[in-house]
Amino acid sequence: MARVLLSAAHKSSGKTTLSIGLAAALAARGLAVQTFKKGPDYIDPMWLAHASGRPCYNLDFNTHTSAEIRDCAAARERLSDFALIESNKGLHDGVDLEGRDSSAALAKLLAAPVILVIDTLGMTRGIAPLVMGYQAFDRETNIAGIILNKIGTLRQQDKMRQALERYTDIPVIGAVPRNKDFAITERHLGLMTPSETPELRARIARLRAAVEDGIDVDRVLEIGRAAPAMPSSAPIRRPRRYGKSIRIAVARDSAFGFYYADDLEAFERAGAKLCFFDALSDARLPDADGLFIGGGFPETQAAPLEANAELRADIARKIRSGLPTYAECGGMMYLAHSIQWKGVSHKMVGVIPADAVMHDRPQGRGLVLLQETEESPWPSMNAPEAGIPAHEFHYAALENLRAGQRFAYRMARGVGVGGGRDGIVIGNLLASFSHLRSSPRNPWVEQFVAFVRTHRQSRVQAASICADAPLELRV
Repeated sequence: MARVLLSAAHKSSGKTTLSIGLAAALAARGLAVQTFKKGPDYIDPMWLAHASGRPCYNLDFNTHTSAEIRDCAAARERLSDFALIESNKGLHDGVDLEGRDSSAALAKLLAAPVILVIDTLGMTRGIAPLVMGYQAFDRETNIAGIILNKIGTLRQQDKMRQALERYTDIPVIGAVPRNKDFAITERHLGLMTPSETPELRARIARLRAAVEDGIDVDRVLEIGRAAPAMPSSAPIRRPRRYGKSIRIAVARDSAFGFYYADDLEAFERAGAKLCFFDALSDARLPDADGLFIGGGFPETQAAPLEANAELRADIARKIRSGLPTYAECGGMMYLAHSIQWKGVSHKMVGVIPADAVMHDRPQGRGLVLLQETEESPWPSMNAPEAGIPAHEFHYAALENLRAGQRFAYRMARGVGVGGGRDGIVIGNLLASFSHLRSSPRNPWVEQFVAFVRTHRQSRVQAASICADAPLELRV
């Protein structure tokens, strides 16, 4: 077992591009590379999954306990040769003043050596006190190597290496030049997704080459293999056996793709078969007992979504007929009457009586805490008294929402759809700006699948009663 955590002094230091390149470089050596991403993030894991060829899993202090995080990482690490954990923000950043939710805390929890990425723009000798400060701030965090990123000149690189060798005992294991071709396009919700990136494989190959040229990959392996074993007794959870599996239609395309890998796996464990469809090109939903539309970028794909009127009509008809449906953020926007962005409005499914309007600034961003109401169509089996932890990140707001709307959640923290509410309930539909994460405290996938299964059984029984009823003779 081997692992490292790649972090930085601050966000936008280039740790994501280096993580992608490193994952690809390690996989090219024939290693089974298991990637992880700290925090509630969807896009970085997509890139890491493409680079490694394996699903990427999130490790999040907000939705999981420390023991659950350790069990998740240990169980999947056992099935790999090398675990690469990408942090979020800076090494010591977090909401908690004591740092209990920081990347440093995650590194200590998982006994992961830290490789610190430093954005060197405008820096020479000053790198030494910066690194010394990070090392002294928390001696229990093992900073095992430094990568100098965005190097301008060889002279600058030499000065920084000399300063670090003189004032610190942390080795420089790599230096990567500043190159605009290494950057991945960013926009309002973060990086461009892989599905929207032209020449995806070529871009990942360039990042791999940059890592192989500038970073001592053998030294990275050496650091990772020196990590102690991670204690955990939790096995990979296997699917339970049910009768006939239910089928859940899931939108997955360039408009919708915000799904946690282990949430999708939880559907299988709950006895559900996932049937993926493309909301931009498929004319009909797959034959399914339930529907799940996650977040994404429906605003950038609004024109083709509108053009696919046949699918929009099919979805509207089935939801109005009682199809159990769950939609998060972008999925909820798609189910509204319209999406408005940059002065242009496009028709959407129309089952939610509101318009999704994009703004220039985030309308809700950060960790949220949801309190369930009696309106929830599939209430939690063991909802924590403190509330359900989740997160939101949306530039859209719902406007023209009709009065008297039912809501599944009260917002103990966060914005939601506004007015201290989130989770629009219409029939068997639950749609929310908040993103849930399935966990022992909030097994939402299991609850949703159980709701879908109950609804299907009711339909089957009703159809059976109708079939057995005697025909009425008319004279």
